[in-house]
Amino acid sequence: MRKVFKHLALTGAMALVMGFNTASAQTVLTMSSWVGPTHPLTRDVLGGWAAAVEKATNGRVKMQMLAKHPVAAQGTFDGVRDGVMDVSYVTASYTPARHPLPLLAELPGSGGTAEINSVAFSRIHWKHLHKAGEYKGVKLLGVFTHGPGQMFLVKKPVNSVADIAGMKIRSGGGISEASAKALGASPLVKPAPESYEILASGVADGTFFPAESIKSFNLDKVVKHATIFPGGFYSSAFGFFMNEEKWDKLSKQDQDAIMSVSGEALARLAGQAWDAADKGGMEALRAAGVNIQQASPAFIAEVRTRTEPLANTWIQAANAKGLEGAKVLAEFREELKRVADGK
Repeated sequence: MRKVFKHLALTGAMALVMGFNTASAQTVLTMSSWVGPTHPLTRDVLGGWAAAVEKATNGRVKMQMLAKHPVAAQGTFDGVRDGVMDVSYVTASYTPARHPLPLLAELPGSGGTAEINSVAFSRIHWKHLHKAGEYKGVKLLGVFTHGPGQMFLVKKPVNSVADIAGMKIRSGGGISEASAKALGASPLVKPAPESYEILASGVADGTFFPAESIKSFNLDKVVKHATIFPGGFYSSAFGFFMNEEKWDKLSKQDQDAIMSVSGEALARLAGQAWDAADKGGMEALRAAGVNIQQASPAFIAEVRTRTEPLANTWIQAANAKGLEGAKVLAEFREELKRVADGK
């Protein structure tokens, strides 16, 4: 009997050790988003990537979404670098001084969809921009953009530069802000979640946003007019990254598995999710009876002329970082065509 008890005790101890080993083999990383849980960026992009990571690592790496973003949106890079949270993202629109190179993908008239813009941007980033080290201090996992940024207005329609003169247009900063200025508007740089209050109170006459934001921020209740510009008046470029120390602690096997669903795969995931959300936003506009008009050929020509200096500014910034700015910009525009053709 004593031998039986001894055997059972030994078996139990081994099982306990094995249990501890199994538990320790699973890594749980905190992930955070500065837009709400139902926003497609949180629900579909971050959530979709997290599910892909869990599947790729056979459950060894999981993400835990924090209930509240622990830092201001603009401070997300530092928050991840310093370990406040393990995984998150930042838009170059909010941090243009720190991340000027991603503004390439924000230039007016870029990709016709979020997927086209995101995939082309991802290819050019990893080929040319990454070497400049603008994401040094974190482990960059991928880059992507939202859909074409359009103009949504409260009081009157816009279909010429003259219509925009003096209007107060809410912007997220970066190329969005610069584009508004170039067209003669007075941009108000405010975070996206404040848009409804700004428009409803009359503080702003309109806003720059992808169509998705109409539903995400309930703007169909205040917007009366929309002007759709091919490729957008701007876009917003995002960097998605992990705390470097946490990354270094992962096994090579899990690092490789995570990268297999990051990079261009993440760009395509994000682009497709945003395109679906943009479609829903346009449907909400129509349901609300919003006056939707396509930019006229004359207006398109005006916008391109007024905003061309933004491309030249980007070229100068890229040159200052040791890149051949004009060559990279031309290659990005060619890549947009390639992706649009399904290549």
